[in-house]
Amino acid sequence: MKDNKFVNINVGDGAAIPDKKDRGLFNAWWISLIGGLGIILFLITTKPDPYLDILKFLPDGVLVTFEVTILSIIGALILGLITGLGRISRVRPINLIASTYVEVVRGIPLLVQLFYIYFALGQLFRELPETNFVFIFLKNMPPLVAAVSAMSICYGAYMGEVFRAGIESIDRGQSEASRSLGFNRSQTMRYVILPQAWRTILPPVGNEFIALLKDSSLVSILAVADLLRRGREFASVSFNYFEAYTMVALVYLIITLILSKGVSYMESRLNYYVRD
Repeated sequence: MKDNKFVNINVGDGAAIPDKKDRGLFNAWWISLIGGLGIILFLITTKPDPYLDILKFLPDGVLVTFEVTILSIIGALILGLITGLGRISRVRPINLIASTYVEVVRGIPLLVQLFYIYFALGQLFRELPETNFVFIFLKNMPPLVAAVSAMSICYGAYMGEVFRAGIESIDRGQSEASRSLGFNRSQTMRYVILPQAWRTILPPVGNEFIALLKDSSLVSILAVADLLRRGREFASVSFNYFEAYTMVALVYLIITLILSKGVSYMESRLNYYVRD
């Protein structure tokens, strides 16, 4: 029986995850973090007006950015698991539906999907009669719901490929051994395959989480008050476009660097347990 081991699953364009050999203060991650924090500290110290005012204006946007990202990643994980299982299904119609979903969604830019769900479907929903709560909700879909739906559907397709690759990385002998112990297909997947595949799936999921956080800036076009939207609001009132977008870029950089370090730590812990 072949040993279970990690495989590289590269889907999407997530942030660069620090490698375990990049240790010490003189590596790209530490230089970027210290540089970003240093620039923010320098700006708010030497020119508090407007940089300090901008920094005080952004926290609400940071919270909305995290809200959109976390809700979207939960939706994407659910869709990804269903899609991944559909992609490896031997039932032809299920496999075909899952594969078509992946091909269609991955072939349409996320920005177009956001416009389509909020504006195009919004126009379609407005033609619906107000006969029940669902129709009324769809006719008046809040921008946050439309944004989370579009992000979940888009990243669900990418997550589906992550789940498919993770499940297929488990040696077929694991399934045969569990079936010989009396497990059916559902029990084999739930108790044997998925727990092992999760260790392979988790690092790329973390990578996608960071990529999704960065792409969440697109939801600002739907008037969702995320980090970028808050920066635009400040700039449109004060006309300090350079200062506002500089601070927004630096805040995004600090957040993604911290998250990428968290993903790197998670990968190192998983490798530690595998070695044991």
